[in-house]
Amino acid sequence: MIFTETELKDAFIIDLEEKPDHRGFFARTFCAQEFAEHGLKPTVAQCNLSFNYKKGTIRGMHYQILPAAETKLIRCTKGAIYDVIIDMRPESPTFLSHIGVELTPENRRALYVPEMFAHGYQTLTDETEVVYQVGEFYTPGYERGLRYDDPFFNIDWPLNVTEISEKDLNWPLLRMMTVGATIS
Repeated sequence: MIFTETELKDAFIIDLEEKPDHRGFFARTFCAQEFAEHGLKPTVAQCNLSFNYKKGTIRGMHYQILPAAETKLIRCTKGAIYDVIIDMRPESPTFLSHIGVELTPENRRALYVPEMFAHGYQTLTDETEVVYQVGEFYTPGYERGLRYDDPFFNIDWPLNVTEISEKDLNWPLLRMMTVGATIS
């Protein structure tokens, strides 16, 4: 695997290192040892699949707070997505910064999302599938989110929104939140 750190500290784009032959190619998509060597948390507690009917669908921006903060490894296996992450770690030099990355089956990229990063995406095609390897169990009492259209972040989503959940529409704006809070 080829690990490229993004502008956001500890967040990586992971490209495949293909080993081609006459049949096609072979490539490793996950290796706990290689993740650890790059300082990434290699734990996988859950694997999730998201299927989206319509181009323009938004899911996010979600994260979990400590002690249930989760890492994610995101890969698009059908269609295409514009994947966005926001650094929500108050102690980080990239606190409240965000990036967007296009993930497709053709580019075979994955995005490693560290703990305490909000994550969301917009589908760029109809019938899009996204696979998540998640480093912590879903824990509803620790779940948090940000509005996809929060003016503070001014995320440049590529398409008009066609579908979004009520839950995602109702996350608070950043100015109304306590960032990085934990539950005691």
